[in-house]
Amino acid sequence: MAPPVIAAPGDQARQSSSPIVSGVVVDEQGAPVVRARVRAIDSAAKEVASAFTDDRGRFTIVSTTACGACRVEASLAGFLNASAAVPSTGEARLVLTVAPVRESVVVTPNRDQTPTSQVGSAVTVFTREDIDRRGQPIVAELLREAPGITVVRTGGFGNVTSVFVRGGESDYNKVLLDGIPINDPGGSFNFSNLTTGGIERIEVVRGAQSALFGSDAMASVIQLVSSRGLSGARPRADFVAEGGSYSTSRFQGGVSGGARRWDYALSGGRFETENRAPNNDFENATFTANGGGPIDAAGIMTLRALFRTERQHVGVPGATGYTRPDMDAIYDRDQTTAGVSFERRASEAWRQQAAFSVSDAVQTSTNLIADPPAFSDFTYDSRNDFRRYHLSYQSDWRFGALASMPGTQMLTVAVDYDGERATLLDRLAPSSLDASRDNVGVSIQHQFTATRLFTTAGLRFEHNDSFGGAVVPRVSVAFVARQGSGRIGDTTLRGSAGLGVKEPTILESFSQNYFYLGNPDLKPERSRTFDAGFEQRLFDQRAKVELMWFDGTYRNQIATRTLEFVTYSGQFFNIGETRARGLELSADLAPLPGLRARGGYTFLASEIVEVDATAPPGPPFELGSWAFRRPRHSGFLDLSATRGKISVDLSGVFSGRRTDSDFYALPTPVFESNLPAVWSLGGRYRMTRQLELFVRIENLTDEDYMDPLGYPAWERSAHGGLRVRF
Repeated sequence: MAPPVIAAPGDQARQSSSPIVSGVVVDEQGAPVVRARVRAIDSAAKEVASAFTDDRGRFTIVSTTACGACRVEASLAGFLNASAAVPSTGEARLVLTVAPVRESVVVTPNRDQTPTSQVGSAVTVFTREDIDRRGQPIVAELLREAPGITVVRTGGFGNVTSVFVRGGESDYNKVLLDGIPINDPGGSFNFSNLTTGGIERIEVVRGAQSALFGSDAMASVIQLVSSRGLSGARPRADFVAEGGSYSTSRFQGGVSGGARRWDYALSGGRFETENRAPNNDFENATFTANGGGPIDAAGIMTLRALFRTERQHVGVPGATGYTRPDMDAIYDRDQTTAGVSFERRASEAWRQQAAFSVSDAVQTSTNLIADPPAFSDFTYDSRNDFRRYHLSYQSDWRFGALASMPGTQMLTVAVDYDGERATLLDRLAPSSLDASRDNVGVSIQHQFTATRLFTTAGLRFEHNDSFGGAVVPRVSVAFVARQGSGRIGDTTLRGSAGLGVKEPTILESFSQNYFYLGNPDLKPERSRTFDAGFEQRLFDQRAKVELMWFDGTYRNQIATRTLEFVTYSGQFFNIGETRARGLELSADLAPLPGLRARGGYTFLASEIVEVDATAPPGPPFELGSWAFRRPRHSGFLDLSATRGKISVDLSGVFSGRRTDSDFYALPTPVFESNLPAVWSLGGRYRMTRQLELFVRIENLTDEDYMDPLGYPAWERSAHGGLRVRF
């Protein structure tokens, strides 16, 4: 008997093969289930042939063997299996029910929809349900509950907020909005005013990902997926209002729906707080619009548009834990992103997509009065305008078996162009500088999907105006070592390896400021990352445990070097190398209906292994020191329970000893900090189907701490409000 052939729609089976069944696999809401395995089973319960669903949930099973009285069965980790008789006419439709510990479909690891169970890289997903349940208005607060991530915010909401992943620097993360890069040129990104409004899902992929996304993807990619409506659906509205301690208020509303084949989603909100320190009032306004749909009757061509703007104003009092506040310093940041994408399905097996976007960030920092605190104060008045024009083309071709191994393959070719522009204005000097550079990258990626093996191999050729050319590869593998059900479910081994590259920031290359002069001769920063581990599903998919080991090296790190100690003039140079290794352990449990527990622990052994001889001596940046503000031990715990109309959530974030600095503000300098466990408690009461009341207490045990040194965190605070849906 000839071996069965596994095919996706558009695959050409052997001449002797014939279709057994075609159809679609969807979830309980009718959404297509991507890359589910569908098997044709004969009357003796023997598999005849199988296939995987495509990005529209469709499948076709062909075989050289006739199959009488066949059944068709669909399965995917995170869902309960579904089966049905092969229909005599027409297509089969299988509905998968979500398991207690559900599966997520992500687009970031492969630039294509992929279930997380089939991804070799380490991935964390926050869904809209997670966002609503936690009630956090700022994205960075959610990221604290992801393995391998450390979030540092210099004071209250709105202050500079940095995200460190697996020991990398804060500008080693590529940040995307629906595939649009929104980092400042060179990787810098301030998470201070990035809100959860209008966001449906947040995906975090750890490890170097430059093979797909080019410069800046040194330690991770963080992608925000904006909310969409349903084509043809009637309008739905959602409104949230809350207030509480520190004169905090938040209003968030949105409407979504569809008209015929088109869909739309609009969202707007405002968040305000006085924070704890004087001159630290924070105001944020966000608006997001997303809409699109097919532009032809056959649905072959699709057009989509996105617009998002965030406006921030915040006072900047400085390190008030050690000195009196600066009462006139302010920071304003306005970021606007607009993009349009066009997709065409030339056939069932070939898909093309082109996109164009513009991201503009205007940052203003002002301090016109020299009212020195205990050690120093400087006047400044700067306005920096960073713009990125991004043009992208992607072609995906899906085809059949690899040699004698049955499976499906997909070849992706992507071309990205980034036109980076900046205007750096010093209004006290006065001086103005216009800077620009153009970058082009070409990625080639191959994916192989088999019954138990999922591989990805990619390579990118990057040409950057700052550093010339670079070649960065990446490979990842996920292998189901044991297929099981009941108490011991699937055991999946996974691992990935890749190289990362990062251009200097605009300031590092072009700044004319006397204290931090740009250096056009900087080398690109580079990373090499590995990770390996396993995922184990347990107790009828009521539990999932993941363990990952990681190892990363970051070279040619850029920092300032003092050129003259009398005037403190400085310039950017490549002066360091850091190595970071460790373990990430996470668990997701749903032992009973309405009861959920998530937790994670990260061990990070980071070390500065190379420092340029001309770098400033002494801690915290000397040879052998830990990476700055990245703790050796950290973790999180999130418990939730729902019974009837009442829900309760308890969450905690833990961060152990880490290298820090008061930057010589005290007579005896401090170079280390140790943070307490910080707990939050929330509760919700659903009065009706449309109305829900909620309350949230932050810093439940009223810990008095600074994160980082010099910046007192919020004391115990309480907030409450209501949510209306109709």
